Parts: sequence; C-alpha cells; structure tokens
Amino acid sequence: METLHHILQASFTKAIRHAFNDLSEAESHAEMAPCQQEGFGHYQCNSALRLAKIVKKNPRAVAQEIEKALDQKTRAMCDKIEIAGPGFLNITLSSSFLSHEIEHVLADSHFGASLPARCLKVVIDFSSPNVAKELHVGHIRSTIIGECLSRLFEFLGCEVLRLNHIGDWGTQFGMLITYMKEHAKAVLRGEEKTDLISLMGWYKNAKKQFDQDPEFKNRSQLEVVRLQSGDSESIRIWKIICEISRKSHQEIYDLLDVKLIERGESFYNPLLKDVVDELEKKGLVTISDNAKCIFLEGFANREGEPLPVIIQKSDGGYNYDTTDLAALRHRLFVEKADRIIYVVDSGQSLHFQMIFKTAENAGWYDPAQIEVDHVGFGVVLGPDGKKFKTRSGETEKLMDLLTEAVDRARTVIRERLPDAPEEEIDHLARVIGIDAIKYADLSSHRLKDYVFSYDRMLRFDGNTAVFLLYAYVRINGIQRKTKVDLDKISGRLLLQHPSEIALGLHIRRFGEILELMARDLLPNRLTDYLYELADKFNAFYRDCRVEGTPEEASRLLLCQAAARILKQGLEILGLQTVERM
Repeated sequence: METLHHILQASFTKAIRHAFNDLSEAESHAEMAPCQQEGFGHYQCNSALRLAKIVKKNPRAVAQEIEKALDQKTRAMCDKIEIAGPGFLNITLSSSFLSHEIEHVLADSHFGASLPARCLKVVIDFSSPNVAKELHVGHIRSTIIGECLSRLFEFLGCEVLRLNHIGDWGTQFGMLITYMKEHAKAVLRGEEKTDLISLMGWYKNAKKQFDQDPEFKNRSQLEVVRLQSGDSESIRIWKIICEISRKSHQEIYDLLDVKLIERGESFYNPLLKDVVDELEKKGLVTISDNAKCIFLEGFANREGEPLPVIIQKSDGGYNYDTTDLAALRHRLFVEKADRIIYVVDSGQSLHFQMIFKTAENAGWYDPAQIEVDHVGFGVVLGPDGKKFKTRSGETEKLMDLLTEAVDRARTVIRERLPDAPEEEIDHLARVIGIDAIKYADLSSHRLKDYVFSYDRMLRFDGNTAVFLLYAYVRINGIQRKTKVDLDKISGRLLLQHPSEIALGLHIRRFGEILELMARDLLPNRLTDYLYELADKFNAFYRDCRVEGTPEEASRLLLCQAAARILKQGLEILGLQTVERM
C-alpha cells in the first residue's frame, strides 16, 4: 500500500511534467511535505519556487499551471487545492477519500506502510558488551536503539541479522585464564559453580597482579600465545568464561525482550591476516614506525598530522581497526548485506568514518549502492547533569536500573489498582517499568544526552510510555463498553467531525513516519508520532461520542484503526501493551 506522500508526489510530478514538458525527470520531481499548520491544509507542494527559476516565470504563475494540469483522479481526492504565498500549493484531502483510505489501512497487514520491491538484507550491530564484565547503564542505549531498529526493518519486510559484537578476545583473557588456573581450580574442574560477580572479582585481582608481579605478567603473556594458537585447555577455560558472561547478559536481554546473535571478536580473529594481506596487495598500506597503516585523505589529528588506520601493530598483533574491517568485509561479502548499521556511541564516530572509508577505498562497497551507517548516540545523565552513576560514584549496573524501574512501577500500580491480585500487579509492573525506561530513551533524540528520571518516565501525562499505554487501554475500553463485534460491523467508515478527520489523517501517515525513521534512523520520529496519535485520539474522544450514536459503527472502526497503529508502533519500539492500568 502506498503512502499518501507517495500518491500525491506521483500525481503532482505527473502534473508538472504535463505543464512543463521540457523539464528533465529530476527537475519535474514534485516536492511534497505535510503542512506544518493544519489550518493551511493537509499537504503542501513546494515545487513552484524552484521551477520558477528554471522556466523563467513568476512562482505563482508556475503554481497555477501545475494546478491546472492535475488530472481528475487527483482532484477527486482533494476537497480543495489553494495557492498561497509566493506559490505554495496547499492540499486539503476530502473526507470521503480519507475515510476510504482508513478502511484500506484496517485491511492492510502493514497499516499503510510501503514495503520494498525486494527483500533487503540488513545487518545491525548493537549492544556489544565485554566478556567478564556486567552490562551497565552505558549499554542501555545501544541495546534499546538497536532492538528498535531491528524491529522496524523486520516490520518493513527486510531480512534482519542482529549481531552482538562482544569483546571476547585479546590479551586480557591471558591474565584471567592464568589467574583462574591458579585460584579457581575447583570451578575449572566443574566441582563448583560460579557467576559473573566472581568472574569480575577474579578479573580485578588478575589485573592488579598483572601490573605488580612481573612473573605473573610473563605467565599471562604466554597464556595469550597458547590461547591464540588454539591450545585445547586454554580454549576450554576461555569458553567457561564466555558462558558465565553469556548467561548473565542473557538475563537482561530476556527482561528487555531483546534478541541477538552473538558474533564476537573471536569469530573474526581467523580472518585478520587475510584482511591485512588483501589491503597490502591493493597498495593501501604504508609502514610507519614498523606498523602497517593506512592513511586516508582528510583525516588528521589535532596537530594536523595524518591520522592512520593501524591494521597491524609493530609487534605483529592486530587491533580493533583490523577486527572491524574484517567484520565489515564479512558482512559485505559473506552475509551479502544491502545495508549495515552500527549502533555505537557517538564517541566512536571518527573510528567508523575511517573504517568505512578504508573499505570504500579497498573497493569492498560502493556507498551509492550499499548503505553503511554509524548510528551514534549521546550518554545517559544523572540528575546532576553528569554521566549516570550510583551514589557511591560507580557506574550503574543495568540490572539494578531495570529492577528499580519495575519496583517503582509496582508502587504506582498498587495505588491505582489496590484490589488487583499480586500476579497481575507483578505483570503490570514489569511491563510498565521496562516500557518506561525504553520509551524515555527512544523518545530522546539519539544524538543528544538525556537526563534519566524515574519520576518523569512513570508519569501518566506528557510524552511517556505510561501515557501511551493508558491511551491504548482507553481505546480498548470503548470497544468493550459497546459490546459490538468489530469483525461484524457493517457499513462504511465515514470521517465527518474535524477531530475524526484529524485522527484519520494522522493514522494514514503511519507509513510515512516509518519511512523517515528508516532513512535517518531516529526512533524519536516514531515516539513523537505515537504521542501525537494519542493526543489526537483524546481530542476525538472528547469531541465525538461513540456509544449509542448513529455514528457508532464508523467511530468504532476509527478506534480500531487507532488501537492497531498504537499497538504496532509500540511493538516496533520494543514495548509491550497491557489491557488495563
């Protein structure tokens, strides 16, 4: 199903070509946008000002010729088309056309969203914690944003590969394995169970001993060699370490309803030598201070000196640059991705720019054919405006953050539903608490920092998950109250009241918002849309009685459309819904 934007753009492009047949295809492409003020209309064609310079005519005269060239089908869609200002064409769609469109939305599995002509393969790299460390507040944005984008592209008919590029390889494992061989023998023999807290403690002690004891440091370095050469015992212990971390991380992923395929640094380790060899053969490598480097035009440090991509260190070892190049190459040539998205904090922006440019220079991909995006994001701040920390000054553990949100939601639910059974309260608290955290993050522009506040995110008013969930519950409440079987409603949906038309138009724009979100990868586009949807529904609810009116059947269908869009939008954001609050 095409969006209204696509339908109108095609109609006005056709009119421009008919009115000015000497224009090129690019020049005749209509520029359409929703009207910023509802009083002016629903959509606006802004092409006249640009075309006036090409055809050497007054912009209003150009607008008049475009309007005259519109075909009957387009005119039948519109209640009026007005020329305003220097040549804007303001379009108000007819209520009968919008009514018919909402009926189509109700029958469409994708609620008016356009699907790609072919199934695209999208690889999304997100979350990416380190082994032997807990997920903390710094991981929340990558995890939540990455899950949201994965759900978006899946809804739009793409094949999505969700990758968790964990830090599971490197010199730190040499010292941890060495320490565990000496201090955790019972665990390694399988005689004792352990958890991530113990593992983190061993890591901390191993690091301290590594820094202070030269003999332990030497044993650790030899252990790294054994691990990298595939020694069976070293690999066995490494797998134990990874599994302990995996189990702990999965508890949080389950709570957040996040699905990932683990593919860490160790996966790409066997590919690193081939990457270096290929880049050398292509003449991209320069030896600098005995290291193999790639110098890219336009990249320099603060002193103005060329900034290298180091693909092999002077000691022969590899680093993050090498691993990320191997990962990108694998995603391009083995996974055959049409689009690759890295959800990593904005601090890594320069790193990814250089990695992408290196891959482009190597001829691995053409940016005009395959999109490779770094989705950066700001940090989570505490009430003091600084990075979110515990009261003791430590980085907040993500599990503690989520548990606190659920506990606070439970308190709110008990106050509102004092007679509800404990099982229902627990369910509502878990859904609302987790939804509140996710929504607070996604509704913030991802490139900006935001201040974390339990009180604000659990409010029943304002742009919060709770407000949207309450709107969803209210819509379903109307439908239950009428006791009408929605599947057996006869007659057409008909939008007549201005509040009905405003709500119907907004419902029909759902697909347009998803397209914008897929283009610029900003989840707050969808949160803003859903907040406005709830707001317009509340205005409709205030102005238009449903139960027992002659318009009951039509308005119930409009309610159904609003509920379905709201539920689907929340699902794309990664939020669950509830039936009462």
